[in-house]
Amino acid sequence: MKKRFSSLIEIQKEISNGSLILPDLVDYYLSQINMHQNLNAFLEVFEDEARKKSIEIQSKLNAGTAGKLAGMVIALKDNIVYKDHRSSASSKILEGFESLFSATVVERLLAEDAIIIGRTNCDEFAMGASNENSAFGPVLNAQDPSRVPGGSSGGSAVAVQADMCLASLGSDTGGSIRQPAAFTGIYGMYPTYGAISRWGLIAFASSFDQIGPFTSSVSDMALILNVISGVDDHDASMSQNGSLNIQLEPTQKSLKIAYIKDCIEHEGLDPEIKKATLQYLEVLKSKGHTIHEISFPYLDQMVPTYQILTTAEASSNLSRFSGLTYGNRSANAKDLESTFKNTRSEGFGEEVKRRIMLGTFVLTSDFYDAYYTKAQKVRQIIRTETLEILKQYDIIVTPTTSTVAFKIGEKSNNPIAMYLADLFTVQSNLAGIPALSIPYTHHSENGMPIGIQLMGRPFEEELLLSLAQD
Repeated sequence: MKKRFSSLIEIQKEISNGSLILPDLVDYYLSQINMHQNLNAFLEVFEDEARKKSIEIQSKLNAGTAGKLAGMVIALKDNIVYKDHRSSASSKILEGFESLFSATVVERLLAEDAIIIGRTNCDEFAMGASNENSAFGPVLNAQDPSRVPGGSSGGSAVAVQADMCLASLGSDTGGSIRQPAAFTGIYGMYPTYGAISRWGLIAFASSFDQIGPFTSSVSDMALILNVISGVDDHDASMSQNGSLNIQLEPTQKSLKIAYIKDCIEHEGLDPEIKKATLQYLEVLKSKGHTIHEISFPYLDQMVPTYQILTTAEASSNLSRFSGLTYGNRSANAKDLESTFKNTRSEGFGEEVKRRIMLGTFVLTSDFYDAYYTKAQKVRQIIRTETLEILKQYDIIVTPTTSTVAFKIGEKSNNPIAMYLADLFTVQSNLAGIPALSIPYTHHSENGMPIGIQLMGRPFEEELLLSLAQD
């Protein structure tokens, strides 16, 4: 079998007409993983388990009793726990840790007969925009292995990009799904905050984090979101709106679409990406939608606000990793104090330590009001202003990223430049609204993918996906 499938619809059609069986499909993906080991996308492959599961689900398919996701082979980012499987958030500090339970999203995937093929590499504790911060080495972009795949969910993005699985799950705190999706030429979504349970997601910044899918098709994106969304008693931040229940239909009416002038005219935006975004807006206009230029004067405040708040939350969340009860413990630990100090110093990577220290600083009594409290006020302004725009317009369009995938090592010694990779994506996380990166075109000079971002009102993922499918 050498055919690349872009959607579950295609797979299930071939299974139903007898031209494909699920064990062969799993073997194909396993061979793809083996062939692309140099990309370092997977930290662990559940080979025997996936093969066994494929036989079981093929029997269900034959009997007509299979779930909605039968035929879908999917990978999990290494910060989403799976019962009796290792999860490390790509950090040495969680070495040897096996989860005692499965994340809610994992339980829901398995209940609908998805096959989980392995866990994917990521920036340590999801902190990064290039996937160079993993304790297990960087992930490489399949389009050009000298370039990054984006982060923090780079392994999950490359797994789909290089056809090592049909779909994957990542997590997005400030762009960690959408930026890699743009860099690898696939779809990636940050769902409405509260639509997807965070139970079983190893936390980075709890008021920002959301789990979301990477796919090669809009239909798979909708299907996965329908399955994994919905109320979960384990997560108190969940909305009570129920599952998303996305029904993909062509957009029947003319939409009012806004684009942010400040993004298009930003000095850091690659001219090719600006050109592509304006071309996409013209395409939307040709389909009968109305296009409006708007101003959003808070663009330069968004990344600093995001960094202050997320590092503060990280400082609190990562305090649980001490080496006392699970994970790695320093061999140099002699007493309680040295256990804490040495385990964290040796177990956490440089970027994680940098963010913990920054977060601890902004939470100190001397600087709490000057930084943390002020950032919370700015976040509320950004959210309010964003929702005001979405009262007047159906969708906001921006570039997903300011550049295409950059070279490995190009920004690794410049944290500020790396943080600015989230320039256009953090708005949705600060506001808690859904945002979708769609593959649009390629950079004419280097051939790397360019992504366009669509943002919408809370729980209007259906509208974003319907527009993307048109």
